[in-house]
Amino acid sequence: MTGSHGSWTGGTLTARSFLKPKRVAEAVFHPAWIPEAVDPGVERLKRVRVIAGAVAAVGVYTFVQGGFAFTEMLQNMLTASAVLLFITPLTVGAMLLVWRRTGTVRQLRVPLGNSFKLLLAFVGSIVLTVLMWWLAAGVGGFALVLGLVAIWLTGFVGSGAVKVSGNFFGTAAVHRCLPPLLATVTTWLMAIPDLATGDLHGLSLGMGVVFILGAPVTVTGIAALEMYRLRSRHGIRLGAHPASLPPPRPAYTPGAGYLPPPRGNPYGPGPAYTYNQGNPYAPGPQNPYYQGPQNPYNPHGF
Repeated sequence: MTGSHGSWTGGTLTARSFLKPKRVAEAVFHPAWIPEAVDPGVERLKRVRVIAGAVAAVGVYTFVQGGFAFTEMLQNMLTASAVLLFITPLTVGAMLLVWRRTGTVRQLRVPLGNSFKLLLAFVGSIVLTVLMWWLAAGVGGFALVLGLVAIWLTGFVGSGAVKVSGNFFGTAAVHRCLPPLLATVTTWLMAIPDLATGDLHGLSLGMGVVFILGAPVTVTGIAALEMYRLRSRHGIRLGAHPASLPPPRPAYTPGAGYLPPPRGNPYGPGPAYTYNQGNPYAPGPQNPYYQGPQNPYNPHGF
């Protein structure tokens, strides 16, 4: 899909992997070309954003009413697929117009193509899952076989939804700020029709407004904090062309062994002194038995 099978999944899938739909979903919907997170704090915010988005996708109102309609869930999955297929390219296209002021679209052709493939793969898997459930309900002799396939696909799509909610179809490979932006736009687009039509799904006015606005407001707040952290700590701005952005600075993680570059006098004591190892002209104790170039002011090492 990006040139070879291994370049997409990282060569991690085997025949036995297909016994675990979650394992396959991780390889397919979080490919090897998606960049790693640049900040543990951003990664934690992303997990919270995914949870809030899941609340919007499932629909809390079904639990409030005391039941969960499986047929309605299938319809919601198709609706969500249509929304994603429409709003994701539209939002990315709008950002491309903004980025053209400081760069070219040609520079982003490969990551844009990969993200679009991932979007099509996810939407296609949703449509296939819904089709299998409908066929399993209407076919007699093959109902068991189709039911097993539908159950596998349901686990596959469910696990995949968690992955694509975090990386939002690999758009972080295009720009680090695209996933939180797309999450915000999508949740609001799914909430606005209910607000415009006044459809509160049988809930009271207060409860209806809370459950309709709760998810988009929460996702928007978390996404704004996520983009603020990317801008303030790594210099990654949404309006800047990805090619013009500085490489993200790795964040300090306790216990990971990373130390930031030393400040102050590089020849002073402390960790900065490691820059002078092997330098015969650096101050500090030298090895008197060192056989390399000698200090011309102390050739005997005394």
